[in-house]
Amino acid sequence: MNIQEIKSFSEQVKQTMPWINGISSNEQYLELALLMDKLVEDYDANQTLIDMLFPVIERYEEEADRFKEFNENIESMSSGAAMLRVIIDQNGLKLRDLPEVGKKSYVSLILSGKRKLNTRHISALSKRFGVPVYMFL
Repeated sequence: MNIQEIKSFSEQVKQTMPWINGISSNEQYLELALLMDKLVEDYDANQTLIDMLFPVIERYEEEADRFKEFNENIESMSSGAAMLRVIIDQNGLKLRDLPEVGKKSYVSLILSGKRKLNTRHISALSKRFGVPVYMFL
C-alpha cells in the first residue's frame, strides 16, 4: 500500500467531487440528485459511486433546514401512510385514484393518521405498484 499514492488520489477525489464531505448548497444538492437519478439507471455498473453519493445526499436531507418540516411530517406518519404518500407522489395520483383503499375521504383519513391501512389495502397496493408488503409495515 502506497500512502503517497492514496493521498494523491484523495486530493483528486476532493477536486472532482467537492461534495464528498458534505453538500454546501441547494444547487449542489439538485445537481447530485440529478446525478443519482442517472446513476441508478444502471445500478450495477455505478454501484460504487452510488454507495459514495447516497450517504452524502441522505445526510443533507436529514440536516438541511429546507427539509425540516418534511422530515418531521414523515417521522410522525405511520409507515403505511408514508408509503401511500410516496406512491401518490411518484405516480402523480389523486386521492380518488386508489380504489384499493376506498373513497378519497378514506385515503385522506389514512394520510392524516386518523385511520390505518389494513391487510387487504396493503396487499392490493403491493400488487398494483410492485412494492413489497413490508414497506407498508
